[in-house]
Amino acid sequence: MNGNFQNSKPFSGDIDPDIAKLMGISTSEPSDKGTPQFSDLFEGGSEETSQTEEEDYSKGSFPEITKFEDAAKPYFQDKDFYKKVLTGEGEEAQRLHSTLTEFINSKDPKDKTLYRGKLISAYWNFITPLAGKIEDLSLPKILALRYGILLPNLLTMEHLQALSKIIFENEWGEPVFYMDEWLKKLASGQVNPSATDETKSAVKSAPNRLQSVIEKTSGQREFQFSTLKNKINELELLEDTLKDAVTQVLSHDINPAYNLKESFNALQRKAMTDIQEIFKRLNSLDKEISKLYLELSDTDKQLGDLRGKAQESGVETRVDSQVLINEFNTLKQMIKLCVGRQGNHFPFLMKQYVRALVSDYCTRENAISTMAFVESLDPGLFQRTFKRQTTRIVPNVILVPCYGDKGICWEPFEKYNRATSRGRIALPLYPKDIKTSVISALGDLRWQVAKEKAQHYWMEEGLTGKYYQWFTERKLKGDVKEYFTQDYILWITKESEGTQKLERDVRAIFWRYIPFPQELKDSLKNRGFVYSELCKKDLNRAASDGY
Repeated sequence: MNGNFQNSKPFSGDIDPDIAKLMGISTSEPSDKGTPQFSDLFEGGSEETSQTEEEDYSKGSFPEITKFEDAAKPYFQDKDFYKKVLTGEGEEAQRLHSTLTEFINSKDPKDKTLYRGKLISAYWNFITPLAGKIEDLSLPKILALRYGILLPNLLTMEHLQALSKIIFENEWGEPVFYMDEWLKKLASGQVNPSATDETKSAVKSAPNRLQSVIEKTSGQREFQFSTLKNKINELELLEDTLKDAVTQVLSHDINPAYNLKESFNALQRKAMTDIQEIFKRLNSLDKEISKLYLELSDTDKQLGDLRGKAQESGVETRVDSQVLINEFNTLKQMIKLCVGRQGNHFPFLMKQYVRALVSDYCTRENAISTMAFVESLDPGLFQRTFKRQTTRIVPNVILVPCYGDKGICWEPFEKYNRATSRGRIALPLYPKDIKTSVISALGDLRWQVAKEKAQHYWMEEGLTGKYYQWFTERKLKGDVKEYFTQDYILWITKESEGTQKLERDVRAIFWRYIPFPQELKDSLKNRGFVYSELCKKDLNRAASDGY
C-alpha cells in the first residue's frame, strides 16, 4: 500500500468546492458541470457481495476456519475515498463535513467535547439514509457502513492495511453478516425485520392478519423442510452403514487347507443381524419421509394460495426503503447495547480508539472460530427441540461497527416461527476482547431461549427458574440476566479449565442445565472434590431417572 493519505492535503475549515459538487450542493461560484456519475469517479462501479447460501439446518458443527485474513485490497489507496463516501448525499453530507472540520480543528477541550456530540448526531443523520438504498451503493459507501470508515486520514497506514486484509466475502456459508450484508438480505426478502418494542394496535387490519398468517406458514414450511432434510441425512447414513455391513458379510476368509471360502465368522453373523435392524429402520424412515413430502407439498400449496391472496388484495410484499431505514435504526439500538452506557459511542473509526491488527477485530472468521470454541464446551447451545425433533440452529450474527465491550442477543427466535427461525445476535466489530464479547452474546442467547421455553414459569422452572431463585435468595440487586451472563463467561472460560470461580450453587445449576461434554466432565472429576461430587450427583439422578 502506498502513502497516498500521508501526502494528501491537510484538512481545511471550508468545504472543498469539489466535495460540494460531488454532494450536489450549489456554491457561490456558478458551474456548468453536472454532478459526476459514480462510474466517472470510481472505475469498476459498485461491488456486489456474494449471495448467501440456502438455509441449511443439517450442519452438525461450524467449519474449521483455515484462513483469517486475505491479501490486502486497494480500497483505501484512493485519495478520493472520503469524497466518494459523501457523493450525492446532499445537506446531511455537507453538515457532516462541516462538523467534522470543526471537531478536528478545535483545540480547546470544551469545544472538542461540544463538537464531538454534534459530530455523532451529524454522522448518524448522514449514514442512516444510506440503508434505504443499500442495493445501489458504491463500494466506498458500503465500506463506510461495514467498517465505520469515514475519513481514512483519521487512521494510520497500519490500520488501513489491517482493514483491507479482512476477508470481504462470506466463504464459510455460516449466518454471520456484516451490517451491509444484513441489510441486503432484508432488502431481498431473505430475512424479516428485527423485532422492536413498538406497541402494536389491539385490532389488526386484514392485510396485517394475512401477512401474519403468511409468516406463520412460512415458519411451518421451514420446519418441515428442515425435518425432511434431517431424515434424508439419517437415511443416507443408514444406507452407508448397510453397504459396510453387506461388504462385511460378503468378505469371507479362505480356508488354507482346501483353498475355499470359510463359513460365516462371528463378525459376519453380527453384520447380518445388524442388516435386519437396518432394514427395519429404513422401512420406518421411508414412511416418515413419504409423509413429510406430502405435508411439505400441502404447505407449499397453502403458502402459494396465501401469497396469491396477498397479491390480489394489494398487500405490500416488497421491502421498501423505509423498512430498511427502520431496520438500520434497530441496528443502532443494538450498537448502543453492545457499547453500554459507559462505553465509547463514537460512531466511526479513529486511530486512538482501535488497534491495527485483524486478530483484534471481531471479523466473520474470528466470530465463527470463537463460537465453535464455545459450542465445544456447551454442546446444547444451538440445539432446539420442536415436536420431538431436535435441530441445531445457529442464530443470525450481525457484526456491527462499534467499540463495544459485549455482544447481545436481540431476539432468540422470530415471533411467528419459534421452531426453526434463527433469531439474531449482534457482536461489536471492534471489541476490547473478542472472546468475552462473543461469550456474553451466547450467554444472553442461552438465557432468553430458556426464559421463552419456560414462558410465564421462567422464575420457577428450568435454568432461569433455578438461577432466579438463587439470585433472590442472595438478595442481589440489579439485572438478573446481567449476573447470569457474567457467570456464563466464567463457566466457559474458567470452570471448563477446572478453575473454580463460580459460587457452589451456581456451578451446580450450570452443571445440570448447561452441561459440559461428558469427556470434559470425566476429566474435571479428577481435578477436585467439587467436580467429583457433581459427577456423583449425575449418576444418582440417572439412576433415579430424574435427570
